[in-house]
Amino acid sequence: MCKHHPPCPSADATDREAAQVLASHPEQGWALLCNGVLLFEDTGELLPNGQIIAPHRPVAVPV
Repeated sequence: MCKHHPPCPSADATDREAAQVLASHPEQGWALLCNGVLLFEDTGELLPNGQIIAPHRPVAVPV
């Protein structure tokens, strides 16, 4: 799917969120990445194979 050089990380890669954005709809809270991943503003993801990745925002630690 990716035509960038160097190619974007695949949807199976641990760094999949580093792929280029193909379409962004911030008013709806999602972006489609070059590797087919739907990335949501709450950091949840929907992979091309239908797998759901739960939101994984960093937890704020009180100082």
